[in-house]
Amino acid sequence: MYYSLINFMPYNINFSPKMDNLITLNNLYLFRMTEETIRDITILPGRNRRGIQEAFDEIHIRPGDTLSIVGPTGSGKSAFINDIEIFANRDTVTGRQILVNGKLPPERYVRDPAAKPVALITQNTRCLCDLSVSDFLRMHLLSRGYMKESCIQETINLANQFTGEPITAHVRMTSLSGGQTRSLMVADAILISNTPIILLDEVENAGIFKEKVIEVLRQHHKALLFVTHDPLVSLLSDRRIVMQDGAVSRVIEPDGAEEHAIRQMLHMDGIIGRMREMIRAGELITTPIPVSY
Repeated sequence: MYYSLINFMPYNINFSPKMDNLITLNNLYLFRMTEETIRDITILPGRNRRGIQEAFDEIHIRPGDTLSIVGPTGSGKSAFINDIEIFANRDTVTGRQILVNGKLPPERYVRDPAAKPVALITQNTRCLCDLSVSDFLRMHLLSRGYMKESCIQETINLANQFTGEPITAHVRMTSLSGGQTRSLMVADAILISNTPIILLDEVENAGIFKEKVIEVLRQHHKALLFVTHDPLVSLLSDRRIVMQDGAVSRVIEPDGAEEHAIRQMLHMDGIIGRMREMIRAGELITTPIPVSY
């Protein structure tokens, strides 16, 4: 038994009899799932805290989409992505319903952590397993029903593109910083879990390179939803879902209209990032910071 800091890794290596394609590896009997291609996630509206229906008919999420979920603290942002993660069926406080390819999702998506096509990565990255990074990833490979040893180092290499603190295979999971852990979880979601939908709940201030994360996820054709207070992440998204009073109040599709704001924000974010590095290095900042973008 082992514990995961992300919900897309099962807490037990426990394989469902519904899986097929039995394979044998080191006397462990593993099952490889038959995967259904997810072309579309549909969100049907629920209600706000006063019982009024949300201000949209349907929200569609497709591979390659990038959405930011914005709004004041307590507006329902985390509840929105939690509904997606559990495939809500009018059975949560929001009353929303989530469809997969236009129909109710298979039961295994809801009940079997190893079959879940959604990865939720949060700010809470406390890891309870005292394993090395390589052993942690190897165990996840086993739980997913396949073993490709080279994938372990590939995942670490990808994670190191998201953090300025290098991760090595032999370091213990419990000794990773928050930024390292979140970077590893994003890389894991891309390469090992290979989930088509990734939900990030306010992780942008945790020492990860957010622009690089968005770039790589788009390259891998993943649907990405950010719960965020970061203006740059919001501006870089294809759509913004604005939350208020526990419900969606507006869906914004800038469609290129915010290019000037993006350039401004990239410039300011670059200056802040450079200052952060200089302060951490113990340097005095006595001149303007030159940053290209």
